[in-house]
Amino acid sequence: MKRMTRLAASAAFVAAIAAGALALPESMFSASANEPKPAAEAPKPPAITVIPAARKEVVQTAIVVGSLVPREEVLVGVDLDGYRLTDLSAEEGDHVKAGQVLARLSTDMLDVQLAQNASSLARNDAAIAQAKSQIAEATAVEAQANAAFDRGQSLKTKGIVAQDALDLRESTAKTAAARRDAAAQGLALAEADKALTEAQRRELQLRVAKTEIKAPTDGLVLSRSARIGAIVSGGGEPLFRLAEDGAIELEAQVPEAELAQIAVGQPVKVTVQGAPEGIQGSVRLVAPRIDNTSRLGRLRVALPADVKVNAGAFARGTVELARREVVAIPVSAVVTTAGEATTQVVVDGKIQTRPIKTGISGRGLVEVVDGVVAGEAVVLRAGTFVRDGDAVTPVEAQDETKGEAKHETQSEGAKG
Repeated sequence: MKRMTRLAASAAFVAAIAAGALALPESMFSASANEPKPAAEAPKPPAITVIPAARKEVVQTAIVVGSLVPREEVLVGVDLDGYRLTDLSAEEGDHVKAGQVLARLSTDMLDVQLAQNASSLARNDAAIAQAKSQIAEATAVEAQANAAFDRGQSLKTKGIVAQDALDLRESTAKTAAARRDAAAQGLALAEADKALTEAQRRELQLRVAKTEIKAPTDGLVLSRSARIGAIVSGGGEPLFRLAEDGAIELEAQVPEAELAQIAVGQPVKVTVQGAPEGIQGSVRLVAPRIDNTSRLGRLRVALPADVKVNAGAFARGTVELARREVVAIPVSAVVTTAGEATTQVVVDGKIQTRPIKTGISGRGLVEVVDGVVAGEAVVLRAGTFVRDGDAVTPVEAQDETKGEAKHETQSEGAKG
């Protein structure tokens, strides 16, 4: 009962104070009332992200796009018309050697012609032998007639042989000489016929050799239009297309402004559609002609011999134009107006807008030739939040911020 009485009295005392019926002594509040209030702090200038200019390696690059093509495309066709294709020995994607048989044509007709030619050669040999025999016979008759004529002339001087008999012997000798000449001409004609037949045989043998369609060089079979049973024609589509030595390279179109900065031998990193890793190549050819309509020039990039890529695939190349260590700032810290470049530098807590002279650029960095020295704090994103003379609180960019700025710059350059 006593405890409940004390609790009731305490509650009544609190209620009386709240209602104002009971006043507390002022000494209870005098200490807190006399404490001084803190003065209001002056507002700080707005914070701005800065990054120090520093010596870094800047690599200037150019992006080129195009397709993979064979360095030299070799067309394999036929020189014969009307022959049927009977055999195929190569498929697309095969690596072939020079002289390797890729396909064969039917030789039935040529086999018959070769048999006929062999018969003609035998006849030619017989005709030559016969002509030689006639020459030998005519030569003997001529010698006999000449001897008889010589004896007649000796006897004529002695008055033993009459003139008419001598004339007959002379005529016989001349006739024998003429027959010998005719036999010699027959031999020459037979030999000429044999030479013609032999030439025809060589032509037939050449045609037989051409029925074996061979690779003219080492290479990779890119396409095959040959089909077994097809009748080939010398003026038709090539039966095979080869990449000489299997060499594949990037053929790209480049704007004329960038083409002037590219030279043979410069390194190029090639990214092929679908390939996870880049391929290191080099510029092999810079075409000397710019297309009048597109204002683009042609570029050829050689790839390593052992690289496995497909001709016709889309590819992208990054050509290294220049590489040197210089004072550099991020691309986002540069503002270009009417061809004049400026940047914003924080000096003693205030913004200074300075004209600068820039050099090469790449990987999100720009070379500063004049206007900013190493160590000065430049605004990371110039011309966005502050103006010349503004008071700011510089905050150095964190590594993540630098990386994001660099990534954004590279993305913008890739879109361009």
